[in-house]
Amino acid sequence: MTYRLFEGKEHASIYQQYRFTPPEEMKDIILQYLDRKKGQPHVLAVDLGCGTGQNSRLLAPHFQEVVGIDISECQLEEARCVPGHSNITYRKGTAEELPFPDGSVDLLTAASAAHWFDRSRFLAEASRVLKPKGCVALLGFSDTITRLHFQDCGDRLSHIYEEVKQALLPYTTNPVAACEGKLEELYSAIPFPDKERIECIRVNMPLSLRNLLGFIESFSMFQAYKKKDPQRARDLLLNAQKRFLEEMGVTSPDTEIGLELGYFCVLASKPQ
Repeated sequence: MTYRLFEGKEHASIYQQYRFTPPEEMKDIILQYLDRKKGQPHVLAVDLGCGTGQNSRLLAPHFQEVVGIDISECQLEEARCVPGHSNITYRKGTAEELPFPDGSVDLLTAASAAHWFDRSRFLAEASRVLKPKGCVALLGFSDTITRLHFQDCGDRLSHIYEEVKQALLPYTTNPVAACEGKLEELYSAIPFPDKERIECIRVNMPLSLRNLLGFIESFSMFQAYKKKDPQRARDLLLNAQKRFLEEMGVTSPDTEIGLELGYFCVLASKPQ
């Protein structure tokens, strides 16, 4: 089953504006794994469920060609508007039907996207298109250990964030739950003997409170809530902003806070 939850133009714009680029630490882990298993040259990377292209752009300096694939033309339009990488192309498509010849891809990657794939069909396509010793790298973050930091009120801010997530829980789909499980079932199903899991890379980043609220707005479950009850969804964000500002003792949503995320990665290499 292919999920179609990120196709609207407004959601694509929010995604481009507020979704995080994967951290350099994760990129380095993936490239080092590819170097160990397959070695140079790194010709073609395919970024599945590329969305607005954050992960595609991160990989671009390290490959002769990067192709971003997404089911949403609106997301791809946002990605194409970002200048600076002549070796990236974006195509509409799915992870289950890839437009590449057999044995042609060095790296298949997906950032916060693999939980939406049809597992068996995706793995069959991965086996087909990867070069011998080519690699799969599926990364994401688990929101269960997310923490907020600001002066001495970080715990209280984290509590507000958790309450917002609890309000969105009824709109959480099974694939999102699979992501929170760090793709354990997908990892188990990978047919390649050579595979490994990176369980948790903690990353701390600064961002404004405004951007944190935008990040929440980009969640698929928030968008589902917004579709059902736009006013209540808007009120949820406004109330969260009000409570955050009161706890922080500030008035501007552009005030910078700290965000701590836990990233994970599933890595696998196709046999020779």
